[in-house]
Amino acid sequence: MRYDRIDARILEIVQKNNRLTSEVIGEKAGLSATACQRRLKRLRSESIIEADVSIVSARAVGRPIQMLVLVSLERERSDIIDKFKKAIKSSAEVVNGFYVTGDADFVLYITSRTMEDYEQFTRRFFYENPDIKGFKTMVIMDRVKTGFAVPIEWPSE
Repeated sequence: MRYDRIDARILEIVQKNNRLTSEVIGEKAGLSATACQRRLKRLRSESIIEADVSIVSARAVGRPIQMLVLVSLERERSDIIDKFKKAIKSSAEVVNGFYVTGDADFVLYITSRTMEDYEQFTRRFFYENPDIKGFKTMVIMDRVKTGFAVPIEWPSE
């Protein structure tokens, strides 16, 4: 996946606000709207841009309880890991899931309406899964920063 300096500028712009029109993005990047649309289409087709999303306030939509959960599996076998990844993807409560190194095997970001709802989720998602060795929950007190923007490396020309 290659991109040039103009693509890098476009990526910086759309990470801050993906609702801008191609005309505005093109103007900021020094392109016509048509050329900008072509580049955006290529960046998406090459999965450099993976998704266009809106960040929604969990609290505003009735899910004020937010947690980071460290999950350890009984055994690290590829079939068990793949099965747990599939469970993460199919769970609405799990907003983000990461397969990690270190003390835990996975880190999950989970939202819930209430602690009682979270307890029911843990029974269903963790306790009923024989491949889970254990999990530790950290309740988020304050979301200090949120987003998906990554620093863009500018190619040398």
